[in-house]
Amino acid sequence: MTLDHINKIRGNFEIYAAKKADNILEGSYHSVFKGRSLNFDDLREYVPGDNIKDIDWKASSRARNLLVKRFIAEKKHNIVLVTDTGRKMSAHSTDLEKKKDIALQAIGTLGYIAAKNGDNVGAFYNDGELLQHYQTKQGFYNLERILTDMDRCMETKTPYGIERPLEYILKNISRRLIIIIVSDIEGMARIDDSVLKQLCVRHDVVCAQVSDANYIGGNPYEVNGESYVPPYIAHNKKLLKMEQKLKNDRNDEIEKKFLRNGVVSVQIDSEQDVTEKLIELMERHKYASRH
Repeated sequence: MTLDHINKIRGNFEIYAAKKADNILEGSYHSVFKGRSLNFDDLREYVPGDNIKDIDWKASSRARNLLVKRFIAEKKHNIVLVTDTGRKMSAHSTDLEKKKDIALQAIGTLGYIAAKNGDNVGAFYNDGELLQHYQTKQGFYNLERILTDMDRCMETKTPYGIERPLEYILKNISRRLIIIIVSDIEGMARIDDSVLKQLCVRHDVVCAQVSDANYIGGNPYEVNGESYVPPYIAHNKKLLKMEQKLKNDRNDEIEKKFLRNGVVSVQIDSEQDVTEKLIELMERHKYASRH
C-alpha cells in the first residue's frame, strides 16, 4: 500500500520546516492533549508548547539538550476524525480550492501528528447511505486507509451530513475520545446544539471549518444542480450583499453555539493555510482548557 496522502502531508511539513511549524504544531498537540499518569515511560526532546514542569533537568544537563518526561498515558489517546463527505465537498472554498482537498489536508495533518505520537486514530463519516466507522488504531497505514476512503466518499452524491456520525458517537461510545470535526459552514450549522453539548461533556472536541466560495460573483458552478449560476444572478451586486450578510449571520450563530459549549474552531480557506490555522486551533484550545 502506497502512502500517497501521508507523503503529501509529510512533504508539507518539510516546506514549513524553515519556520519550525511542524515542531510548533507537535508542541501544541502535546501540551493540549498530553495524558498524565504516575507511570513514567521515557524521555523525549522538548518541543515548544510542552509543560516546563515535565522537563527533567538532570537528564537535560547530562544530554546537553532539553528533555521532557513522557508518561504511559500520553501515548494512548483515541483520536476520532469526523468529516463531511458527498458531492458538496467537491465545491470550492473562498480561495477557489476544492473543499475536499483542504478538509483532507487538515484531517490528515492532525492524524499524522497523532500517529507520530503513537496515539490511536479512527474515523466516522458517511459512505452513501452507510455510516463508515474505522476503529481507533495506531500507525500510518491505518491513517492512509482512512484518508483514501474519505477521499473516495467525498466524490459521492450522498445526501447525509455530519450530524449522523456525531449522533452515533454520542449514543454508542462511552470511552473518552478526542473528536476532530472538519466540515463547511452548512455542516457546522447542522450540528445539533444538544448533541454538541453532550459530546463536550464526555469528550474533547475541536472544529475546523472549511470556507465556502461565494455563490454570487465570478462564474460559480453549483455542484448539486450540476450547472453554472446564470450570469444575471451571479453578477447581481445586491444579491452579493445579501449573500455576505447571510454568511456572516450564519457564522455568528455557529460561533455562539461553539462558545456556549466551550468548543474552539478556526476557518480554513486554502491548503496553504492549513498548518498555521491548526497551530492557532491547538493554541486556542490549550488556552480554553486552562480557563
